[in-house]
Formats: sequence, C-alpha cells, structure tokens
Amino acid sequence: MIHQQMVQIQDCALYAEYIQHHSKQVTIIMDAGYGDDSTTWRQVANEVSSYANVLLYDRAGLGKSGTSTNRRTSKEMVRELHQLIKQLDIASPFILVGHSFGGINMQLFASEYPNEVTGLVLVDTTPSDYRERFLPTMSQEFQNAYHKQFLREGNYTDFIESLHQVKRANLNLSIPTIIISAGKKDFYSTENQRLWNVLQKEMTGISSNASFVIAEQSAHYIQRDEPHLIVEAIQELLMK
Repeated sequence: MIHQQMVQIQDCALYAEYIQHHSKQVTIIMDAGYGDDSTTWRQVANEVSSYANVLLYDRAGLGKSGTSTNRRTSKEMVRELHQLIKQLDIASPFILVGHSFGGINMQLFASEYPNEVTGLVLVDTTPSDYRERFLPTMSQEFQNAYHKQFLREGNYTDFIESLHQVKRANLNLSIPTIIISAGKKDFYSTENQRLWNVLQKEMTGISSNASFVIAEQSAHYIQRDEPHLIVEAIQELLMK
C-alpha cells in the first residue's frame, strides 16, 4: 500500500511517500544528497518495496515539501525527519540509507536515536573532513564550482556545520553498516579517486560491524549507475 501525503510538522509541511507492507516490521528510510529530492531513489525504492516498508521524503525546501525557517544543518534535518516519522506513526526499527549529504544526516540520526536503528547504508557519503583532506587536492576550477553549488537548501556555512556536527557526534555504533564508494567519479584523477576511496573506507570506523564496497562502474549517483549494489546491501542488512 502506497501512502503519499503532505505532513505538517512543527516548522513546515513535508512530502512523504510511505510504501507499507503490513506483514513487515523494518522500514527502510532513504535520504537524498544535497539539493536532491526523493525521486533520486525511485529505482532502488521500487525494488526494495517489494519486500520491505520504505519511507521516501523530500527535505524542507526541496521537491514537494514546504520551506522551513530553521537552519539547513543536519541536526535540524534529522529533527524534522524524526517529527515526520512520529506524525506518520511509523514504528522502528529502521534501516537508514543516505546518499552523499544524506549520509551525513543518516549518521547523525543513528547517533541521536540509536535504539530505533538496526542498520546503516552510506552511499558515496561526504566524508566529515572533506574540506580539510579532499577538496584542496582538486583543481581550483573544481573548488570554485563546488562552493557555488550551495544554493538550493542551506548555504556552504550550513553544510560545513553539518560536517562538524557528525564529527562531534564521534560515532561509535555497533549496528551493521555498509559503506559504498563510487569507483569512477567524474573529473577525478587517478590520485583523487584513490584518496576518495581511502576516505570512504575510513568511514567504516563509525561502527564495529562495518563493511566496505567499491562501486567500480559508478560515478557519484550509484543509485542510478549500479542500483543493485544498494539493493543488495539493504537485503544483507535485512537478513542480519
């Protein structure tokens, strides 16, 4: 059963799509990258929803959702998502799936609500020390373009604060966690790609039960290039 609705939370109205199986207990929550809405998950969600509950939503200011007066930092986004879940009366446990910036949000959600989360999939997630360790290795042209992209939800300051928030959380999880790294990034030299994969693999340190996968044929949007890798990761966590 598919429920599509606008849900009023404290600060704004969020669009949510809940694909429900009454016989299933676990709900897969998918969070998109910076500036992206829930449609980026369509291909993965269509497959996963055949055997699990799936919650897709648009963060405030994106897609069909209204705007929020709160800062667009991960901490605020996680709070809004949790309010949304409560309003929809969706019971835990949750498996969280986050792409890019959405992976920052999902890490923070797991930290804030550890008793509700049983698994985590991070899809080419932004490393918390991206600005310090990776961005300076790219061309000045790339760096300029990167800074200019922060127009759709929050600004660059909010984004950097979000990275600091997850770093300060100092995650020490025990839940099964799968890190999927894009192995064929656009505009990356061989050295840039190698460093990216190193930083991605380091993210396994957030959980004592983590594994690492390289999506060899994928650019940043693994959910489009090799969606089966994300589906397989979710299936693996469902079996644990």
